[in-house]
Amino acid sequence: MSWKDEVDQIYQRRELAKAQGGEQAIAAQHRRGRLTVRERIDAVLDEGSFDEVGMGAGESELDENENIKEFSPANFVLGFGKIDGRRVVVGGEDFTLKGGSPSAAGLRKSVYTEQLAVKHRVPLIRLHEGAGGSVGKPKTKTLSAPVFEPARFKSVAQALASVPVASAAMGAVAGLPAGRLVASHFSVMSKKTAQVLIAGPAVVERAMGEKLTKDELGGPDIHTKNGTVDNASEDEGEAFEQIRQFLSYLPSHVWELAPIASCDDPVERREEALLDIVPRDRRRAFDMRRLLSMVLDQGSFFEMGRGYGRSQITGLARMNGQPVGIWANDGRHLAGAMTADGAQKARRFIELCEVFHLPILSFVDEPGFMIGSQSEKAATIRHGANTVLTAAMSNVPWASIMIRRSFGVAQIAHYGPEGYVLAWPSAETGPLPVEGGVAVAYHRQIAQADDPEAKRRELEEQLAAKQSPFPRAEAFSVHELIDPRETRLMLCRWIDRVQPLLPQLLGQAQFFIRP
Repeated sequence: MSWKDEVDQIYQRRELAKAQGGEQAIAAQHRRGRLTVRERIDAVLDEGSFDEVGMGAGESELDENENIKEFSPANFVLGFGKIDGRRVVVGGEDFTLKGGSPSAAGLRKSVYTEQLAVKHRVPLIRLHEGAGGSVGKPKTKTLSAPVFEPARFKSVAQALASVPVASAAMGAVAGLPAGRLVASHFSVMSKKTAQVLIAGPAVVERAMGEKLTKDELGGPDIHTKNGTVDNASEDEGEAFEQIRQFLSYLPSHVWELAPIASCDDPVERREEALLDIVPRDRRRAFDMRRLLSMVLDQGSFFEMGRGYGRSQITGLARMNGQPVGIWANDGRHLAGAMTADGAQKARRFIELCEVFHLPILSFVDEPGFMIGSQSEKAATIRHGANTVLTAAMSNVPWASIMIRRSFGVAQIAHYGPEGYVLAWPSAETGPLPVEGGVAVAYHRQIAQADDPEAKRRELEEQLAAKQSPFPRAEAFSVHELIDPRETRLMLCRWIDRVQPLLPQLLGQAQFFIRP
């Protein structure tokens, strides 16, 4: 006797799974300007590379002859695929079924996604759209997980410790999917379609009396400024491109090194504009991102978290093809001072580089911790000390380039252990910026002067001259005082020197308790 009837049911289930929530649900998804989860997976992966796992999972109803009367697939799709030829695991909620609120099988598949990535040591991509639990009545009876099952978020933590994790919010993301979204090394949300919510408008209005839209509660304008997500994208297509770009800088797992790309940007490239990019007038800011573009491999800088902690610039780039972490100050925002948000952003970025063994290049223009009542209320000193200790505990190679200011306790975070330190002629350093130091130490002398402002300027100029980098270089307090146009050459030579050190770092990173 043949098993053809049962085999036919297998194929029937597969076809029904591909149908997702049905034609009407798919059409409604498209009318909202959003792709289905299967379309998203195909868009982010190399063409034709998706190898699905668990297509037959779901809930079925059979007739009296054991034929399929109805089949509702699990509303989470997952599988293997490739990005630029490298294997990854990808998964996401199917919003066309129950609005992405997990069915029993869908929840198991979402947990299994992390487990697969950890087991196979490949990057994990999550494409989120959906809510957490639902009070609706399921078609079949479901039981809570027994107490002896692993915690659902344990696999999330294991993935973060061992493989690159990139997540995207494609529509409204709430509850458990929102928790997974932020538990990533990189997260992005679509400006046109996405919101990230602890709870939706109806729940918030009922519990809190606040009547707000999804965008007012958790749109991109909220979450790119508070650090919930790293980046925003114009649409879903750009979100996929950002994920692909992010992963290109990282290894597949922490037991291997990041791939070195071919580079046709000359190591010896000298940009004349670097010679005068820092104004001699110390009160004038300059464009740090323009400076970076003239030093790093051309077009390689991928910024992360631009809308959050804006005085600090973080991102990934390449130097002569080697992936590196970039940390710099943006003097055009709060003079580059380290705020509580900026400290948390920098700390998290240092951890990312440490986990994946990326050398860090720090371009320093740090006037110190942000001061004032709001800074005190934000616990800036605690978050700042956390960042300082994270840098001190890191093991990856550091190169710090003193571009301009390097002051106070905050400056310490910009220099890793046994780091390579270069200084530009424009560099100035000390316990306090000149302006603050003069105000504290010479307040009586200034107040008693015939022209207090003239006296203040005179004292500031005198002290500024003493903060010159030349005495530091003569005392070997920096490795080299350099022509700014030499910066790329010097850093590329350093990258070449530290390459043999990187294999010693392979494996999972360890962090001790911090404030």
